[in-house]
Amino acid sequence: MKIAIIGTGNLGKSIAKGLITTDAITSLYLTKRNLSDIQSFKGYKNVFLTSDNIEAVKHSDILIFAVQPAHFEEILQTINPYLTEKHVLISTITGFTISKIEAEVGEQNFIIRAMPNTAIAVGKSMTCLCANANGEKRIKIAAAIFNRLGHSLTIPESQMQAATVVCASGIAFWMRLIRATTQAAIQLGFDAKEAQELAMHTSEGAANLLITTGNHPEEEIDKVTTPMGCTIEGLNEMEHKGLSSSLIQGMVTSFKKINTIKEEQI
Repeated sequence: MKIAIIGTGNLGKSIAKGLITTDAITSLYLTKRNLSDIQSFKGYKNVFLTSDNIEAVKHSDILIFAVQPAHFEEILQTINPYLTEKHVLISTITGFTISKIEAEVGEQNFIIRAMPNTAIAVGKSMTCLCANANGEKRIKIAAAIFNRLGHSLTIPESQMQAATVVCASGIAFWMRLIRATTQAAIQLGFDAKEAQELAMHTSEGAANLLITTGNHPEEEIDKVTTPMGCTIEGLNEMEHKGLSSSLIQGMVTSFKKINTIKEEQI
């Protein structure tokens, strides 16, 4: 695949690393105003660094945009004359709707929105994808790219705000749960390093159980809980204190906030 990453900041760098390490590229153009920030990519085979977005567009078929929202509109206007029927546009810019992209480059283009999370840095992103009518014809290309960087799911654009809460903000929610587990482990006698190690890998194991088996969480909970045992007593105490309801209410609150932000931007 001939790919360009327009705006190689933190997210762009993570995507680039994933594409390089999984050998997903025929060529990869990385653009940034200050090339000194991406010199670590210099020397990789078929990887080219440039501050010229038009150059990157001319030499690529798939364009992944990872720029600041304030710069995106101007960039689209600049590259628009150089877009052809071969180009697939993939935007990772939060809140920049497909209709706004179409307004700049036309609805005839293959336009896809991708919403990864910060776990993309370690190849474990949960990335949600949506597309315009033409973009749906190329959505498998975007899925192939982001499946190399974790897991992807195609959803309607109307669900992208909710997906941002569940997947992007969700990283922070899960970090807080892991931190709380770490604090409990310290109180139970482990030192801080051991406590975090126990919490992290137990969390990873729980997620992988569900991913691998496809089971409902309660099925796995039933395997751990025994009548009058310590696990069920601990779970019940957590629920009495509002564990599930607090998490649900927190996510719903985040969703209301993100919609408020969107309305203010409009």
